[in-house]
Amino acid sequence: MAASTTTNNATTKQPFLTDVKTLRDRARKHLESGNITETYGMDPKETIEILQAVLATEIVCVLRYTMHAVAATGISSEGVKDEFAQHAQEEQEHMMSVAERINQLGGTPNFNPEGLASRSASQYSEGPTLVDMIRENYIAERIAIDHYRELVRFFGDKDPTTRVMLEGILGVEEEHANDMHDLLVAHEGKPNLSK
Repeated sequence: MAASTTTNNATTKQPFLTDVKTLRDRARKHLESGNITETYGMDPKETIEILQAVLATEIVCVLRYTMHAVAATGISSEGVKDEFAQHAQEEQEHMMSVAERINQLGGTPNFNPEGLASRSASQYSEGPTLVDMIRENYIAERIAIDHYRELVRFFGDKDPTTRVMLEGILGVEEEHANDMHDLLVAHEGKPNLSK
């Protein structure tokens, strides 16, 4: 079975699917490499190294949101605390997804707190007031959004499993940023974004 593709205005025939015999033969080779087959388009060690930084970022986000959920005070803090707690839970789900992907690729997820802040794209900022906490989380989400967009482009078709995982995380981070923006507007009384 073949599919037609157009390249530089020329139509070429490329195999659409590898024949069953070839698939079966390939699957029996190099069993020690686990799910990393000949068709994996990345260096697994490079992917693991990148994902270790993503893991550190998610751990820092879990810690920051959790601390804010506990430490937020003030007359209007209850709803914000609930939002922080929900985000902490969702960041923990991201953390577990990334750790599981590292494991699938043959790595060991790095949960060591030593050096965590330097491995993370995001920062751990406490913020002395409720508005400061919201702002710090908003900034952290914006960092994560840019970081994950870059990684989605980087993995592209070379590692679709990692790309799809990161796309899912990116969507949630965009929701988090929107939530933090709305909270910031509600507590500062002025919009940061033009609508």
